[in-house]
Amino acid sequence: MTSEKPPLPADDNQLEEADLGSGTEPGVPVEIARDGWDSKVEYFLAQVGFSVGLGNVWRFPYLCHQNGGGAFILLYVVLMVVVGVPLFFLELAAGQSIRQGSIGVWRHISPKLVGIGYSSCVVCSFVALYYNVIIGWSIFYLGSSFRNPLPWQECPKEGNVTVKECEASSPTSYFWYRKALDITDSIDETGGFNLILTGCLLAAWVLVCLGMYKGIKSTGKVMYFSSVFPYVVLLCFLIRGLTLDGASEGVKFMFYPRLEIWGDVQVWRQAATQVFFALGLGFGSVIAYSSYNPKNNNCHRDAFTVSSVNFMTSVLATLVVFAVLGFRAKTIATDCAQRNIRAVIKSMSASSLSDLHINASAVENITLPQYEIWYRDQGQQFNVSSCSLKDEMKKGVEGTGLAFIAFTEAMTLFPGSPFWSALFFLMLLNLGLSTMFGNMAGIMTPLTDTFKTLRKRKLLFTVCSCTLGFLIGLIFTQRSGNYFVMMFDDYSATLPLIIVVIFQTISVAWVYGADRFLEDLKQMLGRPIPVVYKYLWKYVCPVAMLGLLGASLLKMVLKRPTYTAWNKEKGSEEHLPYPDWALAVLSILIIVASLPVPLGYLHFILSKRLGQSTSDAETGYMPCATTDTDLTPLGTSALLVGNPNLRLAEENTRFLSQNGHVESMELSAL
Repeated sequence: MTSEKPPLPADDNQLEEADLGSGTEPGVPVEIARDGWDSKVEYFLAQVGFSVGLGNVWRFPYLCHQNGGGAFILLYVVLMVVVGVPLFFLELAAGQSIRQGSIGVWRHISPKLVGIGYSSCVVCSFVALYYNVIIGWSIFYLGSSFRNPLPWQECPKEGNVTVKECEASSPTSYFWYRKALDITDSIDETGGFNLILTGCLLAAWVLVCLGMYKGIKSTGKVMYFSSVFPYVVLLCFLIRGLTLDGASEGVKFMFYPRLEIWGDVQVWRQAATQVFFALGLGFGSVIAYSSYNPKNNNCHRDAFTVSSVNFMTSVLATLVVFAVLGFRAKTIATDCAQRNIRAVIKSMSASSLSDLHINASAVENITLPQYEIWYRDQGQQFNVSSCSLKDEMKKGVEGTGLAFIAFTEAMTLFPGSPFWSALFFLMLLNLGLSTMFGNMAGIMTPLTDTFKTLRKRKLLFTVCSCTLGFLIGLIFTQRSGNYFVMMFDDYSATLPLIIVVIFQTISVAWVYGADRFLEDLKQMLGRPIPVVYKYLWKYVCPVAMLGLLGASLLKMVLKRPTYTAWNKEKGSEEHLPYPDWALAVLSILIIVASLPVPLGYLHFILSKRLGQSTSDAETGYMPCATTDTDLTPLGTSALLVGNPNLRLAEENTRFLSQNGHVESMELSAL
């Protein structure tokens, strides 16, 4: 007696046909296993490790420094609660409920939107290329830290003469631009490859490959160290920093609110962009990590927990940075004051020193408050500088310069500076790696979920991806490579990610339906979700993201994009406009990252009009099982009720599950 083979599901949760020679009958569907987190701790550390990255250490403190201190922090919190957390929760919930990477999630919601997932992969690829270069820089500085004194502590000499370039700038700036980067004067000059940084980049990609070679099984174990160690280092620096002279002035400068900045549209743009990047929205990594969760995981609580940890880490890092920069500023200002007094004394005759309203016999004991009083009363007539502590604190160093110039300069003033330097750059290395693992998961998870050929050869795919990343990354190890890093950082991700998140929000809130999505989450979590999310997803978040997109486009259109170049002759930084060819390159980066969204829609429309099947079976797409013992994705309950064979298959799956892991499942036709 024969029985008819059960029909395959018609929706996106489609089972693939068994391969010939695989030990099963031809035509019998098989559900392939999907890896899962070994514990909730691993998942939490991975999610925190991805969201807490290098930007928390240098970008957030810099933005606070430049944009009103406490006022900026308050604005950041408002945008985090109103926009950041709802969008972060949306990605967590979408990944956990549909249990696929970014491509599979948006394909599941609507085949027209599959391009959103591919755009996320492209942006992740762009970010991974230059982000690993920064990890390579950290490796270089880490290796250089095992020298006493530190190589950036003093200017080198040529014979008995100090190198002019270093004398015109500072030892840390000279070491960064000349010894580390060996940078050219502009982006037009390539200057050949920096072999040392090329080796460091290779080491960085090897570390990433070793951490990813078993997927989340190996990544989860690495996270126990790479996600926790930075907090240990930050706490050590905080304790050390708060004991430094000038730390209190730095912390006061950080928290003093300058509310007038709330009227500046660009400050709102910078705060929203920082929220956007801090939580990793649009990369697909959040979706990828949450897709390995069991069905009943409380992703709503995770959204608040991870966001809170992210924010507190930013504040902790900012406290450390401002305490150390306060110490640096006070040291520089005090040296300036004492140097000016010595110059004044030298210019005066011995008989007239009594007219000097400051203790000229103990210049080394003069304090800044004493100098400020003297400067107001008498100093201006001698044509000397004010040596203001506030002016020194306002001298911000943006981005990588904050870590590789300002902070390294401050550490040279620490007792035992090589130890603190090694600790700091080891922290940067771990922060970068934990974020890189997330970036790679945002690329590899959706692709292995979508293409069974890649899924069967995960190790080879991982090695090839890292090798290709290294080869393309050689662009950034040229002597002009830092300029390309800035280009990619400023333009390859920001606009495309904003576009991706806008489409993500609209697709869930309007295409799939906010009410329907909330009902799915209620069934998945076993508890109702606050209805306020419906209005945040449908109205507040899209309007906020469209405003951010508009502000970013206006900034690019109204002012020609510039980059920070190093002038060797002057020994200083200068802002240069991008040449025409560079503008073409950054435009191509934005277009390439955004193009999959309309192309995916166009492909669907053309396939439909030509009468071709757009089913995922023809592209090799097959949703994988999760490690949860209940493998039923949302939206398939009705299908199981109508198909007893599939219901039996589900029961067999539960029976065959051991420790929450499913190796394979065979559907028998009775």
